[in-house]
Amino acid sequence: MVSLGLRFVGHSTVRMELAGHVVLTDPVLTNRVSALTRVTPPATAADRADVDLVLLSHLHGDHVHLPSLRLLHPHVRVVVPRGAGDWLRSKGVRRVDELAPGEELTHGDLRIIGVRAEHSGHRWGPRLTHGPQAEAMGHVIEGGGRRVYAAGDTDLFPEMAGLGELDVALLPVWGWGPTLGPGHMNPERAAAAVDLLRPRVAVPVHWGTLAVAGLPKAPGRHGRRMRHLLEHPPVEFAAAVADAGSPTRVLVTRPGENVRLPDTVRS
Repeated sequence: MVSLGLRFVGHSTVRMELAGHVVLTDPVLTNRVSALTRVTPPATAADRADVDLVLLSHLHGDHVHLPSLRLLHPHVRVVVPRGAGDWLRSKGVRRVDELAPGEELTHGDLRIIGVRAEHSGHRWGPRLTHGPQAEAMGHVIEGGGRRVYAAGDTDLFPEMAGLGELDVALLPVWGWGPTLGPGHMNPERAAAAVDLLRPRVAVPVHWGTLAVAGLPKAPGRHGRRMRHLLEHPPVEFAAAVADAGSPTRVLVTRPGENVRLPDTVRS
């Protein structure tokens, strides 16, 4: 087996080094995303260096972030949910491929398998009908004898139990605001996902990176709640997994840090 390296860049962005390739999931690499601001140290040039494959889970602006995509080399291969390729090309992204749940593609020695997600696929949210739309999805990345599941944004769905043996599951445990809308997992539901997936390692993502500008410093209960949510969801997720007696090892990793994978998974 070949080595696996993971770095939690922040939000849903993970840098993965596997089988001679560098993959980024849902890259958010700037300090602002519309009305949201990054509350952790900024992403660095090293986070995007040598990337040759980008996997986009759905079209929401905190997952398909056009200014971040434009920071990457123009010849990076970008995989977008099926039906959104023409829209992404119209925004200046040159090398675009489409993938849908149940489909797969190869990239060198990597195999990418599309997985369904329980989440809105519309660019502007579930209540609107105008604008680009494509089915939200996750990805299983295979290479060098390793299998990693990048869930994207999703709520629980029964088919999680059928994804097969996984070395690592990258699971969302919150979001960027004080509440969660439909199609998301909180720490308890993410722990239930672990029970279905049974990965060797789970890494909580989609937490602690973005917030509405000024809210974390706001006085009173709203600011206190936001500060709590920027820190506690991954810890609560790890506790829920442990309380369930799961053998899965949870690796809480702060945005901007390397995931300290155990030797049995890493090499």
